[in-house]
Amino acid sequence: MGIEYNEKSEIFHLKAKDTSYIMELFKSRYVASLYWGKKIRSSDVSRILQVKYRSFSPDTDPSDRTFSLDTLPQEYPAYGNSDFRSPAYQIQLNNGSTISNAIYKQHKIFQGKAKLEGLPSTYVEAEYEAQTLEIELFDELIRLSIILSYTVYENFDVITRSVRFINRGQENIKILRALSMNVDFKDDYFDFLQLSGAHTRERQVQRRSLVTGIHSIESRRGASSHQENPFIALLRKDSNEHQGEAYGFSFVYSGNFLAQVEVDQYRTSRVSVGINPFDFSWLLEPGQCFQTPEVVMVYSDCGLNKMSQTYHKLYRTRLCRGKYRDRIRPILINNWEATYFNFNSEILLNLAKEAKELGIELFVLDDGWFSQRNSDTCCLGDWFVNKAKIPEGLYGLSNRINNLGMEFGLWVEPEMVSPNSELYKNHPDWVIHVPNRPRSESRNQLILDLSRKEVCDMIIKVISDILASANISYVKWDMNRNMTEIGSASLPPERQRETAHRYMLGLYRILDKITSTFPDILFESCSGGGGRFDPGMLYYMPQVWTSDNTDAIARLGIQYGTSIVYPQITMGAHVSAVPNHQTQRITSLKIRGDVAMSANLGYEVDLTKLVEVEKKIIKQQVTIYKDMRELVQFGIFYRLLSPFEGNETAWMIVSENKAEFVVYYYRVLAEANAPFSSLRLKGLDPEIDYQLVQMDYNILSNGEIYGGDELMYAGINIPELQGDFQSVIWRFERPQSNSIIIDNPFRYLKINCPYIRYY
Repeated sequence: MGIEYNEKSEIFHLKAKDTSYIMELFKSRYVASLYWGKKIRSSDVSRILQVKYRSFSPDTDPSDRTFSLDTLPQEYPAYGNSDFRSPAYQIQLNNGSTISNAIYKQHKIFQGKAKLEGLPSTYVEAEYEAQTLEIELFDELIRLSIILSYTVYENFDVITRSVRFINRGQENIKILRALSMNVDFKDDYFDFLQLSGAHTRERQVQRRSLVTGIHSIESRRGASSHQENPFIALLRKDSNEHQGEAYGFSFVYSGNFLAQVEVDQYRTSRVSVGINPFDFSWLLEPGQCFQTPEVVMVYSDCGLNKMSQTYHKLYRTRLCRGKYRDRIRPILINNWEATYFNFNSEILLNLAKEAKELGIELFVLDDGWFSQRNSDTCCLGDWFVNKAKIPEGLYGLSNRINNLGMEFGLWVEPEMVSPNSELYKNHPDWVIHVPNRPRSESRNQLILDLSRKEVCDMIIKVISDILASANISYVKWDMNRNMTEIGSASLPPERQRETAHRYMLGLYRILDKITSTFPDILFESCSGGGGRFDPGMLYYMPQVWTSDNTDAIARLGIQYGTSIVYPQITMGAHVSAVPNHQTQRITSLKIRGDVAMSANLGYEVDLTKLVEVEKKIIKQQVTIYKDMRELVQFGIFYRLLSPFEGNETAWMIVSENKAEFVVYYYRVLAEANAPFSSLRLKGLDPEIDYQLVQMDYNILSNGEIYGGDELMYAGINIPELQGDFQSVIWRFERPQSNSIIIDNPFRYLKINCPYIRYY
């Protein structure tokens, strides 16, 4: 691992774990991309770059007609200086011109990785874990420095990129476009992969071939969004889950973004990712700096699954932070779908008592506990307890929950305000709006203007007071609308297009302060479920409510797509009632549990209305999940069958030492006279034997022994399943000498029975 610079050839060679990323100072002025892929030994690779005279490509150097910026693979291309492809940045001067020509000035290499001011990013815990290269480009005419930052990790096939703009001149510069990275590939033999969808249908995997033109995803909603996740990947045509090359680009940001690939006339591919330039600008005054967010680039030579595993481990260990980063997550009960707004202390306590009897560890009080909040039409912003519902207050209620032997959690939505609230009546200018224009509402609410320091300070104080008022161990932080009429009453006209980004900076400041002040609280991010499931939020909150859609069959696609980038420990997954409140589908309690037990298990159902057989199944699920929770949350994830390609879905999780693993198989629809089928496993040690210690909810007293090679190459047989919406879980362990496997008391419980009750 390391970063080498050859002064003679003017070549930078960045070496991550098994990856090389190579650049050249072409003509000592322009930073050119040479290679990104499997690690190579030599740094003398200038011959990789090919140049040729092309008609209609302007001659940047009159003495060399083979050279044009229009054909040079560049690391950070500008607008207007002869490259007709999409630029990585664009500025505007006081005279109205939008041309920049920043060339190489100097560079430095240092151990470690610096924090990004005001922004989330991956990090190191010791300097030896990574090395950083900073290359300064300089536009002499306007005295603009552009510092390209590259960090390579020793133990990951990861390169992170970001850019810093510094105005060293005497006049204002307006930044119109400031993407965080650019990579030029020499060909277009790729497929483009994205994670797209909608509210309750997030992160659906879509893959398509590159053709000439621009392929892009973006958000203009003020959040990373349900519709597009801030991630793209380029896959070689022959790549699949477990073979071939994959290049991932993940944006550590929670606001408007653009991720695009442009294929030009010569079939080269330009990848660029950053803050969406749509409706964005930034006034950079003399002496000021603008920092772009970080892009995490991952290379895999063994398909999409290896790329995902790299993201999983990096994000789990060097993006997520705090006490819960390395700690198992509690099983929770959330009262939302059980009660909605119709509850009081006794209803909540009865629900908590039932949950405790079933082994659930955390009770979460959702929306409706404050002010006169009896529907979603009012009271956001008025954060004081509704004593009609909870006369003992949060302190008293949390003590009652704690006395049951459970932890207590709370829902908040601090970024929003209801027009029907005291806060809005007192401060109508504290919301994002444009004067004399309508203030569009969504879910009967407006967005507080976090570009204003006084608004951020208010939220920090109010939420901190709430969290200090009771024994709260978990917070669900929600955000339920996107931005419209984007403007700020506190910004001058020339800075109005900074509002959306300044909002994100304000939010990150709030989150940093509150999560640092309350390090013992587990914070879970939410935005109508998965509308802000992005690396930026994971930096502050190591868990996300994956989707408002809790239907087990819909969750197969949602959780599968989420796993492309995000580890299973970050995904909240709940068992809810049937008919499902989002899809109206009726599925068995078993498959609902089997899907949720592959992430962070929780329940969102009225436990007081269950019959005894249902309670026994839930108690069994909780017991089994606790036994394998550490494996599920910290193990290595393998996708086996895709819900986007057929009727079956399968994935598995293997411990890092390969001593144990769990396999999940799901089938949506039954097939008459179906053929036999088997499932080939991944990631095992072919030289050792594994014992089947559990199949479904049955603990086997005499588990069968399988070789790791047999399971991977011949596979395991899928049992005959009756009916739609079926699932199987297998658990294997490396046999222990003289081990005793205790029979499960629920072994003979019939779990595939037709529905007894709809609750």
